[in-house]
Amino acid sequence: MNAFWLKIRNLAVVIAGLIFLMTAISSCKKEPAPEPEPEAKPRTYEEQIRADDKRLRAEPVPKQLPSAKQAVEKPQPIPQFKELGPEDMVEAERLFEMALAERKMGRLPGVKLGYKNMVEHCRGIIRSWPESEYAFKAKRMLRDIPQRYKEMYNITEEETDLGNLK
Repeated sequence: MNAFWLKIRNLAVVIAGLIFLMTAISSCKKEPAPEPEPEAKPRTYEEQIRADDKRLRAEPVPKQLPSAKQAVEKPQPIPQFKELGPEDMVEAERLFEMALAERKMGRLPGVKLGYKNMVEHCRGIIRSWPESEYAFKAKRMLRDIPQRYKEMYNITEEETDLGNLK
């Protein structure tokens, strides 16, 4: 009886050895796999906030920068915004800063109303000072939020249209 089990064990060892040899031979024939690209390190919340602040506070520029020849022949016009009075500028700046703060809170997990309040502040800026630089920045902020929130808060194309600026 023991001889029977020894034969089965030896057969299993031989089969396992054959499988090992076949995989070793087949892996030698394949081309070496290209090295995977290093994955981008996930950004921390603070890094995302700094990048958002830098991008959303940036001055507006034309979408297509002219080539050197075009710049000499026909310079790109610098965007002109409606000048605001001192009171309006303070109020627009206050609403813009509140919208930025709400955006930061909206990025945090578990905060439900962050983007809602941001959208309300941005809409208030666009309604009150439609041709100002703050309206442009508010539109840029609305354009930058995730698509599901655009759908949730019914953000229209008109509210996110930056014209020929970025």
